Amino acid sequence: MTRRAWLLFILSSVIWGVPYLFIKIAVDAGIAPAFIAWSRIALAAALLLPLAIRRKVLQGLRERTAAIIGYTACEVAVPFILISIGEQYITSSLTAILVATMPLMVALLSLRLIPGEHLSGKRLIGLLIGFAGVVALLGFDVAGRATELLGAALVLVATLGYAIAPIIVSRRLSDLDPLGPVTASLLIATVALLPPAIATFPGQLPSVSALIAIAVLGIICTAAGLLVFFRLIAEAGPSRASVITYVNPLVAVIVGVVTLGERLSLVSVAGLGLILVGSWVSTGGSHP
Repeated sequence: MTRRAWLLFILSSVIWGVPYLFIKIAVDAGIAPAFIAWSRIALAAALLLPLAIRRKVLQGLRERTAAIIGYTACEVAVPFILISIGEQYITSSLTAILVATMPLMVALLSLRLIPGEHLSGKRLIGLLIGFAGVVALLGFDVAGRATELLGAALVLVATLGYAIAPIIVSRRLSDLDPLGPVTASLLIATVALLPPAIATFPGQLPSVSALIAIAVLGIICTAAGLLVFFRLIAEAGPSRASVITYVNPLVAVIVGVVTLGERLSLVSVAGLGLILVGSWVSTGGSHP
């Protein structure tokens, strides 16, 4: 790891650790989840499209249309809305902890969807440890509170989408420059989410904090986050770059507690620890 790689790693971990904070700020300001998701996606698409055109990475994607649409649904359109809805009911910290289960879901789905993957004893132990953390969170932290259980369930469904997306990439899109499919997916999602965005357009000008939150989500957390991550992969390789999966939940929890004063119980801490350890063990110390 070069000094530049470490800088990119830290920057990427922070950029992808703070979206839950800004989503929470926007939803608490009364902005509709569909409009938050659409605004974020549209801003990122507008910023990445000129770069994608200049690098000519959108050419030849027509024959991959089905895979790109699947990727769009799993990685962008559906999760962005579900997480925004979920954060109406749960804290940004809990959201980040639940999203941290993504490597567990990838490891589990890989057994069925990726040829050659098998359930070793080590992977089984990792999965059991990780999902024990999820059970602890749902069984103790949000038990008995229907709205919080709903919010947590929506975030977990969104995370399932995040887990399916890299499998689509590995099977159908891995030979392409990532900027091409990502930009195409942002454009598709922008069009697909336009009707619900129009239907939930704010009736009055949102607060300054909400506008700043949406701008940060689109410009920094999505567009800049993708560019920084691409550079990190080029500098350090995909295996080392993927370790941010285990770092950005910690960033999100710290930011939520310090900035929003969110409560973090011992069960939450233990649940996060179990999820991260289980993810690491079940994926062999890297992101599949």
